Formats: sequence, C-alpha cells, structure tokens
Amino acid sequence: MSSKVSLPLPKTDFANPAGRGAVQRPIKSFVLRAGRMGPGQTRAMNELGPQFLVPYAPQPLDAARTFGRNAPLIVEIGFGMGDATAAIAAALPESDFLGLEVHGPGVGALLKLIGERGLANVRIIRHDAVDVLEQMIAPASLAGVHVFFPDPWHKLKHHKRRLIQPAFVALLASRLAPGGYLHCATDWQPYAIQMLEVLTAEPALHNTVSHAADGYVPRPGYRPLTKFENRGLRLGHGVWDLVFRRE
Repeated sequence: MSSKVSLPLPKTDFANPAGRGAVQRPIKSFVLRAGRMGPGQTRAMNELGPQFLVPYAPQPLDAARTFGRNAPLIVEIGFGMGDATAAIAAALPESDFLGLEVHGPGVGALLKLIGERGLANVRIIRHDAVDVLEQMIAPASLAGVHVFFPDPWHKLKHHKRRLIQPAFVALLASRLAPGGYLHCATDWQPYAIQMLEVLTAEPALHNTVSHAADGYVPRPGYRPLTKFENRGLRLGHGVWDLVFRRE
C-alpha cells in the first residue's frame, strides 16, 4: 500500500502549523497515478460516497457526529485498495476507522467493500494526510494510527520522500491519546531499520517490545495478510511490524 502525504522539509511546529516554522515547500511522498476506475468502483463512489466520504475542511473533525457514536478512532494512512482496512474494521466493530487516501480507484474500491460488507464504522477522506492530521485531527484524540506498506522509495536520492520521517512521526505522536498506538509495517528491510530508528528517537513514543528484543513485533492478529504480502512471503521476503505507544 502506498503512502500519500506531503512531507515537510524542515521540522514544523505542528501545534501551531500556521506560525513560525510552518512548512513552505512540501516534498510529495506520492505520485498521483492516472488509475482507471472500474464500473463497480464508480458505482460505489456515486452511491456510497455521499454517506462515507468526508470532505476535507481546515477545521477539527467532529468524530462523534461523523460516525454517529462515540468510539475509539483509528486513522489509516494510504490504505491502497482497502482490503486490509475493510477486514480490520469488520474484525473490530467497537472502533471507528478513518482512511486517508488520494487515489480514486482505491477510494472507490474501499467504498465498494463498505457496501458489500455493511461496514458502518469506516469513513474516508480523499486528501493529503498531513493536511488532514494538522487541521482536522485534534491533539491527543486518536486511539491508533496504521501505516501499512508505505512506498519504500528504494533509491537513496528518494529516501527524503519516505513517509516515516522524524517530523511526521512527531505529528502522529501529537495526535495520539495517551496509550494510543502507532502500527507500521513494511516488507523492505532497509526501510524497517529506518522506521525503527525514527520511532525509537521520538520521545513521546515507546516500543511495545522489550529493548532486549530486536524491536519488531509479530504480526498483530487484527492485521490481515494482504495479497501482495502473501506473494512476498511465498518468495521468501520478510515482513516487519512495529508497534509503538504514546507515553
């Protein structure tokens, strides 16, 4: 699943994004692809979009009003085609899930799954994740954040585009409630190593595994194996999960 956010060049004061240190020239960590939507995705967009798509607005999201209840809120960044999102939402009906994705076919695909599986606990914002997190998500309001298989940007010159960077992790940590968790997963070992370094260096987060361990956790039961992941495992590729909690 690809990550879709604009990453800042300098470290930003996320508590006051409009003030000193505000980002002037973001680096795009994604490339908008001209994907074609199938008829089922188009129909889901037209029929279910008005109910499950939340328009971006530079103001705090009223989650209770959006979902029609008070429940733990988990944000997923870059949900791809939405298979894992739908499976997790079905497995954890007591939580609400807000998916952030910019690519139309993926949004249409998740809407289709929402309709097929009758998922009432999923909403989607089709917009850049940094904008949403800065403007729409209140500090200390999230029960969790999922970042599964973000683009590893293999080439050294593109590493600056990787999603998991210190400034972005600081923003994520600020949006987590005390005890809230950040769950990242990747199948690219060099990126896993960088993720572990960046997350460990964030003072507001602590690793959920012992320091005596290697820093990675077994795949939590709520995260399903994706088709892409299954293929990689058959080829002998590794997968690394990291779960950190807000102090």
